Amino acid sequence: MAFEGTTEDQLEATAASLLSDMEDLAARMRAIIAAQPPHDLLGYIQAQRAMGAMFESDAEHPKETDATRLDLINDSQFLLEYVHAVLASDPETDAEFDEAACVELCELSKKLRMQAIIHAMATSADTETGIFGPSTAELQFRAKSNWVMLRGNRYQVLEGEFFAYVLAPHDGMLRDAYGVGAADIAAGFQDMADAARAGHANAFDEVAKHFDAAQAFAEARGKSFDEVAAEWAETHSADIRAAALAMDDMVRGGTSNVSRHTKLPGDLLADLAYRRGEETEFFAPGSYAGTPYRTLPARKKPLIQLGKEYYAVDPCLPRDAGYRALLWNLLNRKPEYKKDFEDRQKALGETAFADLLSSQLEGATIYNEVYYRDPVSRQWVENDTLILLDDVLFLVEAKAGAAATIASPALDFDRHAQAVQDLVVKAYKQCRRFFDYLDSADEVPIFTWTGKKYLECGRLRRADYRAMFPVGLTVESFSPFSAFCKELPEILPILGRHAFVSLSIDDLFVLRRFLPTAGEFAHYMEVRQAVAGMRGAHLFDELDHLGAYIWKNRFDMEIADQQRAQGRPSLIIWDGMSEKVDRHFEGEDWAARPIPRQAYPDGVLQLLAALEKTGAAGRLGADSHIRNYDENTRVELAKMLEKCLGTLKEHPARYFLIAGEPSLFVWLQRADAALDWASMQDKASAAALSVQAMSVVGLVVAAYAGGDIVDARQVQVAVPRTKTADNAHIYMDAERMSGRAVKL
Repeated sequence: MAFEGTTEDQLEATAASLLSDMEDLAARMRAIIAAQPPHDLLGYIQAQRAMGAMFESDAEHPKETDATRLDLINDSQFLLEYVHAVLASDPETDAEFDEAACVELCELSKKLRMQAIIHAMATSADTETGIFGPSTAELQFRAKSNWVMLRGNRYQVLEGEFFAYVLAPHDGMLRDAYGVGAADIAAGFQDMADAARAGHANAFDEVAKHFDAAQAFAEARGKSFDEVAAEWAETHSADIRAAALAMDDMVRGGTSNVSRHTKLPGDLLADLAYRRGEETEFFAPGSYAGTPYRTLPARKKPLIQLGKEYYAVDPCLPRDAGYRALLWNLLNRKPEYKKDFEDRQKALGETAFADLLSSQLEGATIYNEVYYRDPVSRQWVENDTLILLDDVLFLVEAKAGAAATIASPALDFDRHAQAVQDLVVKAYKQCRRFFDYLDSADEVPIFTWTGKKYLECGRLRRADYRAMFPVGLTVESFSPFSAFCKELPEILPILGRHAFVSLSIDDLFVLRRFLPTAGEFAHYMEVRQAVAGMRGAHLFDELDHLGAYIWKNRFDMEIADQQRAQGRPSLIIWDGMSEKVDRHFEGEDWAARPIPRQAYPDGVLQLLAALEKTGAAGRLGADSHIRNYDENTRVELAKMLEKCLGTLKEHPARYFLIAGEPSLFVWLQRADAALDWASMQDKASAAALSVQAMSVVGLVVAAYAGGDIVDARQVQVAVPRTKTADNAHIYMDAERMSGRAVKL
């Protein structure tokens, strides 16, 4: 950080001075905002935001252009949150728009935002110890700066999908409370997000459409528009009304009018909205008064009532805070629903992983609420969800909590951090307990609870699973805490090799789009788990991990190389890795565009698809081995497949081996020919000996001569350790093979 070499007293003095400046800036901003007509002020600020979105790109300096655009958007977002705070805190007054004051307001807002970040640095720099060890200072700074700056860290186009899913368990009670169900409420939040995302552009198009129609009307009569204006108005009243509303969207904050742009009922909007002057805490006397380190009113009620209509003054916090605020108000209206609500929320968390990833987990054995006797305490204990797919095991522990979303890290960092730590650590300990149980014997039973007794429902052998993933799942993302929790002393890879991974339901909506097959998802989780086990190596959130995977595949290996090269520095941070993911969701045509994927030659894609389709045992291990290859090896694999496919007309079977540890042996069989199992096994063993491989991933692949691959299965390959009379022919064959081996 920027305060190295500064004494503790100097840091405290700097922090105190910055705090005083922030409070003064906030008070001045409050005075200006309160003196402006809210609709005109909203229109002015949103115009600046729209200009940022339309900022002309510089082809020679695209990164600088993106940074400038982002600064404009972030500045307006920060200011809009203050507009909401003042409108919620101050009663309505007669006001006249003052553009000069608004210019000053924008500058004050930028300064306050910057002061807040510097304050975060000053108050975190001397944190030498803490619950996150030597990384506590870095995490504290990130928590404070994110509290000020990080908004809308979800994709706007997926809001409806998210809300529809997480509200579905409460559909009946929502209908009882508000007269609409989960689907309609989700559509309303999507409409809200769409209005913020594309409202200005849509309004401009609407105004232009009516202007062109009016001009055409006048030209058809051979007159100027002024001459036919009265006639136009008389015959096109609906068009005039539509144009007026579009103009309101463009210049008076109308895109924020959720009464206009959604069909959400008034009672629901009222529950999510402040009335003017209702908020009493944000600007109340005391430390941090009016600064961004107090809890912004929009975190509690994201809307504001202006007249008879409701506005989402800023475009992000209604989405970030809307879910929690809605559920809080639902329980406030229906307190008798509390027990049922808690049960449904628990069920939502426990089933979400398997439900949202149902395509990736097709054919899996899924156990919900798994019981067993803890080998230490001898008490019956439970885990949420156990998923078994081929040689991969997922154990998912769902946790819920909201304290970190409304508790300021500046006012009480320990509480803010503890809230998330509790979620992660509790899930971790429950996963560890199950893995310890699985490791306690060669085979262990698992049970279900009937309400009266425990019944055995399955048996597990740890040796059957090549990959095991302990996963903690929350509804909302708690980045960066969830990623930093691996720095906690008690968070170690379970059984020495299975690192804990923290995910959110938010994350799953994106992961299932970008990793649509079982093989892709399982391989991503292997890489993700490897990074989760690396102390001192951090990516901000799941989207950064996903972006790094798409871009670099085994990015865990690159991070490991960096750590070795730099003598294991205290912290390596990869930032901005989510760009490929972010870009996909931009633009009106996002849903029609191809999803960014890792590059594979067609032949390798055919092979992976055949493994997936065939669904034979061991397929995920073989799939993972192929996905571990770098670009060059993937290309060579495709060339070998193509070459062998081209000769299947003359030969019933072909084979090749790609050396490595383990090596890959591929036996390519003509689909209409019988498999010579003994010959295949001998050739596989000889190929392994020829490159001195200790282990081999074997594949039997069926294809039509010169055509497509139709079947692929993993097979076990025996690598002889000692030459005998029975296997002498294999050793002889291996010598011949070694003489014509090609090194990649």
